[in-house]
Amino acid sequence: MTTYQDINKTLDILNQSFAHAHIIKSDEEALKIAQQLSQQFKENAVLRDAERILPFEEIEAFSQSGLWAITVPRQYGGADVSSHTVAKIIALFSGVDGSIGQIPQNHFYALEVLRNTGTEQQKQKLYSEVLQGARFGNALAEFKTKTAAQKHTQISQTQNQNRNGYVVNGEKFYCTGSLFAHRIPTLVRDAEEREYLAFISADAQGLQRINDWSGFGQKTTGSGTVKFNQVYVESEYVIPFDTAFFEPTLVGPFAQIMHAAIETGIARAAFEETIERVKKARAWIDANVEHADQDPLTIYELGRVAADVRASEVLLKQAAQSIDAAKPQPTVENIAKASLDVAKVRAHSTETALKASSKLIELAGSRGSQRADGLDRHWRNVRVHTLHDASRWKYYFIGNYVLNNILPPRRGTL
Repeated sequence: MTTYQDINKTLDILNQSFAHAHIIKSDEEALKIAQQLSQQFKENAVLRDAERILPFEEIEAFSQSGLWAITVPRQYGGADVSSHTVAKIIALFSGVDGSIGQIPQNHFYALEVLRNTGTEQQKQKLYSEVLQGARFGNALAEFKTKTAAQKHTQISQTQNQNRNGYVVNGEKFYCTGSLFAHRIPTLVRDAEEREYLAFISADAQGLQRINDWSGFGQKTTGSGTVKFNQVYVESEYVIPFDTAFFEPTLVGPFAQIMHAAIETGIARAAFEETIERVKKARAWIDANVEHADQDPLTIYELGRVAADVRASEVLLKQAAQSIDAAKPQPTVENIAKASLDVAKVRAHSTETALKASSKLIELAGSRGSQRADGLDRHWRNVRVHTLHDASRWKYYFIGNYVLNNILPPRRGTL
C-alpha cells in the first residue's frame, strides 16, 4: 500500500508543474483531448486496479491537459463546456478506469458551488488556480455520525498573524480525490449550524490525508480519511454551502449527472468488452452451433444489454440538456425538471451498469473469470459507486412527482 510519505513525495514532484496547464477553449477541443488521453490511460488500467496503484501520473496528465478546468465560466477564462460534454468526458474515462472517471467529479462539484455562492473575488482567485492546473478534492462525508446528514466537522473564527480567518477541526471519510488534490473543499458547520465549503490547502498545517480506502471497487480514487486539527483557512477561501440549496440552483442536478455518467461509461465499456469476449468464447453444447456468437440465447442477452446501454446514454443526454436549458435562468420549475431527468438516468444507469458488467463475465464463460484479465473490475467498480445514492429513492421521487405533483428536494444527493 502506498504510504503517506510516498504520497507527499509524489505530490511534491507533480506540483512543480502547477502553473503550466493547457487552457481548453471549446467543447470540441475538450472531447478531442479526452479521447486521446483516455486511450493512454487504458493501457495499464487492469494493473492499477489489481495492485491498487494510485494514478498520480495519470491525474497530473489529466489536469495539465486542461480538462480539469473545462467548467470554468468563459468570463474567467474557461471553456464553460456544456453539461453533456462534461458527462461524455466522465463517461469516457470511467469506461477506461472507473476510479479515474470518478476523481474529477467532486472537483467539478466544488466549482459549481463556487459559481453559485462565491463572491466575485473568490471566483477570480479560485478559477485562476484551476486554470493553472490546480485540483480540488473533497472532504464532505463523515463516517462516524448517526446519519449521513449529520456533520461534526466545525469551523470557527480566529486571527492568524493579524489576518482574520477560521480554524477547522474534525474528520472526514470517502474523501475522493483528496490524495491528488492541491486544495480540499471541506464541508463544515459553524456554531449557528450554518454550512460552508472551505477550500483548504492540502499542505495546511494540521491537515492529515490517510490512504486507508479499502473498498473492493473504485480502489484507486483516493477516497480515504482526512483529519483536521486546528487547520487554519483564510476567510477568502470559505464560501456558503447551504445557500446553494435555499434557492433553485443546478448544484444538485449537476452533481448527480456526473455520477450517472460514471455508471453509463462503465456500462458501455462492459458491453463492448462483452462483444469481444463472446466472439472468442466457445458455444454452449445445447445451442448446436459452432461459435458462441451464433448462440441464440447469447444473442438475446446481448440485445437486451445493448438496448439498456443505449437507453442510459439517451437519458444522460436528455438530463444534460435539461440542465443546460435551466442554466441561464434557474427557476423552481426548470430545476425540478432537471432534477427529475437526472434522477431517471441515475436510476436507469445503476441497473444498466450492474447488468452489463455482470453479463460480461457470464457470457464470456469460464475464461472471463481469469484474474489477469480483470473483467470483474467493471462490476466491482459500479457496485461500489452505485452505493452513493440508492436508486430506489430515485424512483420514489420520480413517482411522487408524476402521481402527486410533489417536487423533489433540492440537494446534492437526489
